[in-house]
Amino acid sequence: MTEGFDPSPGGAAAPGSSHHLIGRKRELSVVEEFLARVRDRGAALFLYGEPGVGKTRLLDAAARGAAALGTRVLRETGVQYRADVSYGTLRELLLPLAARLDKLPPQQRDALTRALGMTSGAVPDRLMILNAALALLRGESESGPVLLVVDDLPWIDRPSAAALGFVARRLAGARLGIITASRLEENDPFMRGGLPRLLVRPLDDTAADTLVGEVFPTMPPRVRRRVVAESRGNPLALLELSSALTPAQLTAVEGLPDVLPLTGHIEAVFTNRIARLPAETRRALVILAQEGTGDFQTLQRAASGQPILDQLAPAESAKLVKVDMTTRKVLFRHPLVRSAVVESATDADLRHIHRTLADLLVYDSNRSAWHLAQAACGPDERVAALLEDTAHRKIRRGDATGAMRALTRAAELSEDEVERSRRLAENAYLAACVIGEPATAIRLLDESRQFHPRYGGSLHAAAAKACTLLNGEGDSEAAYSVLVEAIHSGDHGYQASRSDLVDALDMLLTVCRAAGREDYWPAARTAVGRLRPAPPEALWLMSETYPDPVRATADARRRLAALIDGQDGEADPQNLLRINASAVHLDQFGGCRSSAWRIIENSRAGGAVRSGLSSLAQLGLDSFGTGRWEEAETLADDGLQLARSLGYAFVSWEFHLLKALLGAVRGDEQALVWADELTRVAVGRKAYGAARTADHPRALAALGGGDFEAAYRLASRVSPPGRLAPYSPHAPWMALDLVEAAVRTGRQTEAEAHVRALCDGAVDQLSSRLHLLVRAAQALVAPDEEAIALYDRAVTTPGARHWPFDHARVQLLYGERLRRMRAAAEARSHLTTAVEIFWRLGAVPWEKRAARELRASGHGGSHGTAGNAAESLTSQEFEIASLAAEGLTNKQIGERLFLSPRTVGTHLYRIFPKLDITSRAALRDALSRQ
Repeated sequence: MTEGFDPSPGGAAAPGSSHHLIGRKRELSVVEEFLARVRDRGAALFLYGEPGVGKTRLLDAAARGAAALGTRVLRETGVQYRADVSYGTLRELLLPLAARLDKLPPQQRDALTRALGMTSGAVPDRLMILNAALALLRGESESGPVLLVVDDLPWIDRPSAAALGFVARRLAGARLGIITASRLEENDPFMRGGLPRLLVRPLDDTAADTLVGEVFPTMPPRVRRRVVAESRGNPLALLELSSALTPAQLTAVEGLPDVLPLTGHIEAVFTNRIARLPAETRRALVILAQEGTGDFQTLQRAASGQPILDQLAPAESAKLVKVDMTTRKVLFRHPLVRSAVVESATDADLRHIHRTLADLLVYDSNRSAWHLAQAACGPDERVAALLEDTAHRKIRRGDATGAMRALTRAAELSEDEVERSRRLAENAYLAACVIGEPATAIRLLDESRQFHPRYGGSLHAAAAKACTLLNGEGDSEAAYSVLVEAIHSGDHGYQASRSDLVDALDMLLTVCRAAGREDYWPAARTAVGRLRPAPPEALWLMSETYPDPVRATADARRRLAALIDGQDGEADPQNLLRINASAVHLDQFGGCRSSAWRIIENSRAGGAVRSGLSSLAQLGLDSFGTGRWEEAETLADDGLQLARSLGYAFVSWEFHLLKALLGAVRGDEQALVWADELTRVAVGRKAYGAARTADHPRALAALGGGDFEAAYRLASRVSPPGRLAPYSPHAPWMALDLVEAAVRTGRQTEAEAHVRALCDGAVDQLSSRLHLLVRAAQALVAPDEEAIALYDRAVTTPGARHWPFDHARVQLLYGERLRRMRAAAEARSHLTTAVEIFWRLGAVPWEKRAARELRASGHGGSHGTAGNAAESLTSQEFEIASLAAEGLTNKQIGERLFLSPRTVGTHLYRIFPKLDITSRAALRDALSRQ
């Protein structure tokens, strides 16, 4: 960036912060280049775009940038009242240069002063005036660069516009510039003159979301997404639509209207055009605005037989709508036109049209109910019930945002305060547990309590309260108490058809898992079992497998496999989440990955964001186990960022765990920092079950570093030797950690006891991963000959290679055992496999350990384990080492080789031991010695 030029990326600014631009990196780059040309040889630039798109902000940026570079800025804006005053705009622009008029030739000076109204007399020839204006400006530019900034070209008088166009085409050789702005499709000399142009496009969704978030930081994401969608990237629309909302609408306590309102500022952009249309066209526009889809057939029926396209023709000519004969739809050219149309109609007209549309759309119960709700003048329980049914259908289809909108309106239309309280509570549940708006949930719970003081009896209120307690100032004990009291005191009769009861039990299972207390689980599982006529299959399986996978029965595992196989036919995202939660610790998540990605993509598109967080965590754990470590890290980073931005302080523990696991196997010192953060987040909320998982990465880090005493202590805290701790889902994954650490520290008795517990519990039958780990654990405590047979069974387990890190660990243990038995050749085969897998994964400490064993077995060198160090480097490693030796950073190396900085760092971790060095500073000497 040129020094002094405002480099912030945008063209839309928050009020009071005109220097802070968002989403305009491309446009600002063009403006910066233009300013450089102005200072060098003269240049012109014409900005054009739809009203409110941010052209004035870019002119502001150009003016600031020019002034900062020492350029004299002359600025004027066209105004309607002066549009008929000849040379009015030119006069205002050139007045600051009045002192230079005497330097013009007398004939030019007289012509210009008379044209600008400074002296009296007949107006001279137009060409004389234009040449005089050009001479004045070129003369001023001899003292230093000059920039003319002209906004709102359509309101500039035609003589002034002609003069500016004349000057703009004669800038060559002068340090003089003109930058102007106009709306799309305006007829002006700049649009026709072939001058350099820049189309200012609407902001993309990311920039639009950022702009609204900065100006209205407390606006819930659901409301923000609606504003972004309605404004279609127009910055003025983004800010004006948001400003027009009431405080209750801004905070999502009150539902948004079907068409967002306009402020007077932006309404004026379209009102005049609409007002000039025939009455029948205005009515057709109102029908189009309220119908929402633009479907020809529906519009025609709503127009009572009148030819709707004929009625809309004047609006099409006025560039307010466009007719697409291919799709047979009529569309507003900008959503703000729709808002302006609705603003111009009377409430009575709007209600009448909504009633008409409701009658026409009886075949579509959701749309019909919504139109009835919009037509309602006051409370109407029948319509409220229809909207509630609509909300439940939307939930089952995965449209949680639409469901919340319908429930909000249903609550507003409720005649009975108890019903209104109940609907508000269900909305609070959606906000807290599905959508991702904990702050909105708290407000809705407060409102629900106002209408019905005994809101604690509401199951949805209890579930929402539990979620907000865990993620706020509460803890798992308080959340558990709220849920158990609501379930025990409810009038539900344990009917499985009660969705509020199922949702509350789902939350209870989640709280029990977080709390990690054995005494919580019996009551929760009993409550699920009492559902009549039978618990929903996904919920029952969650209660049987999610808390204690080691004790999941064969029948439960079989039924879970059947649900996983049928996931493509399951539309309810909550059921999918229950199935996926059950599958993770039974290592059956492979069949759930597509559904998890569906939920994540839905959340990224503005759907069930809280559900998306759960899927990110579940998918991340599976990606870690199956060796997709870069994917796992991306999922962890995305999850952490999202959890923090939404205010889910507790949920972040799952992503701390994932980061800690990845760091532990990679040898990253940050692993323990992530584990400690997990402990802090969990223990502060008495979530001891979550806290215990932090010992998994700690134990892995200790094993990788050769600290077997610490590894034994950590693994034993999760599950004591000789006992499979109940309700500790990570315990089976850590079985080999505990047994290996016990053997390495001389605790043979404890190791054997734990192996017996694994075998007695048939843990090896749960998954191919656990079969691999249990057989390796057996081999660790077995005599040599028996151990070899067990290791053979382990590494040849069907599906063992699906778990690459665990498979490599067992290959390492196998090779170590063979080497101690002096079977060096056989040992090298397994150790080489281990080295290759660890190297591919980036498991640096484990690769080093396997490489040491391989060297000890007499191997001549693999991946730098022996022999000539430089020769052991791969071609990519050699290139990375050479660039690092030149002083390039990981980021610079990555940019050159198309790798991520993290991948470059992983390669350097491998390179250093191969070259027998410990720092980048030693790279140059190490490479030159080879």
